[in-house]
Amino acid sequence: MKQRLITGIVAGALFLGLCLLGGWWYHLLLTAMALIGYYEFVKMTGAPSLSGSAVFGYAGVLFFMLPWDLLGMTAPFSLERGIWLILLVFLLITVFTKNKMDIRSTAMLFTGIVYIGMGFSYMALTRASGDGYGLMWTFLLLSCIWGSDAGAYFVGRRFGKNKLWPAISPNKTVEGAVGGVIISMVISVIFAIIVPDLLTVGRALLIGLSCACLGQLGDLVQSAYKRVYGIKDSGSLLPGHGGILDRCDSWIIVFPFVHIVMLMPYY
Repeated sequence: MKQRLITGIVAGALFLGLCLLGGWWYHLLLTAMALIGYYEFVKMTGAPSLSGSAVFGYAGVLFFMLPWDLLGMTAPFSLERGIWLILLVFLLITVFTKNKMDIRSTAMLFTGIVYIGMGFSYMALTRASGDGYGLMWTFLLLSCIWGSDAGAYFVGRRFGKNKLWPAISPNKTVEGAVGGVIISMVISVIFAIIVPDLLTVGRALLIGLSCACLGQLGDLVQSAYKRVYGIKDSGSLLPGHGGILDRCDSWIIVFPFVHIVMLMPYY
């Protein structure tokens, strides 16, 4: 517990400090987290972490994370075209390696690129929001996610009786999940009260609901695939907490979702 607390304080202070600074500092941090997260994903699947396919995967993650605006450049092609080109290369890998890297392995590596690369890229996009309030939007989403996690944990411990999804995560309860949703929505409404010109109560409620539901589903997604591979943690970078993916599983689902369904009013 002591090790977990110390790691949480140090890692949290570093993350929040660079988030406050924004710009290159925060973007470089997110890029490093994305690459480490992809390394954890590759290692978990059993693929060699420095094979040609994995190295191309790291390059794919970097494609998502390149800060074209900060570089004063325009991306050479759209996100949609980039995803298709990455997919094409992985399909061709199965041919050129004569199935030493078969479709199942390359499909997993491709999934990891989109899952992790897009997740962290939308975190960067949120902080760099063109309306000048990127820090507020980032803190709103993170606060809702963290509030949902805390609410689910404490409400579940106190009132939890009905298992939410025992086949995937035996400790989660329906009562805890509902508690997390309520806490997240309360937090989002508080933000709406603080900045009413930027965020209506109605939109805040939808954002809070999305952060809680998608955040908890993001956690279940990682629990599901870790069970497939028979591992407890995705990595060991953060003593007492596991790896990057263990800590960011909710973030990399929530941030893209609220943008894609246009719950974020500013871009």
